Amino acid sequence: MSILERPSRERPRQARQRLRLRSRVVRAAAALGLLALVFLLGIAFARTLDERPRSGDVVTSVRTLEPLPQTPPTRTVTVTVTQP
Repeated sequence: MSILERPSRERPRQARQRLRLRSRVVRAAAALGLLALVFLLGIAFARTLDERPRSGDVVTSVRTLEPLPQTPPTRTVTVTVTQP
């Protein structure tokens, strides 16, 4: 090929086949990665469901609170507010 000749835009047959094979491998790897991600998310979801609190019998407890003794105030203050 001389300097004045234009290079061919067509790729040789083997290069095209390698490119197709490479794209298939990349797609297969991406599909397997996505499948693994979905599988792991399913496991995480199942573990979350297993670890949630179980509902049991309802237990009600009743307590009576006694008020604390209070001392009378030492001084009282009256405040008058007038509005216009």
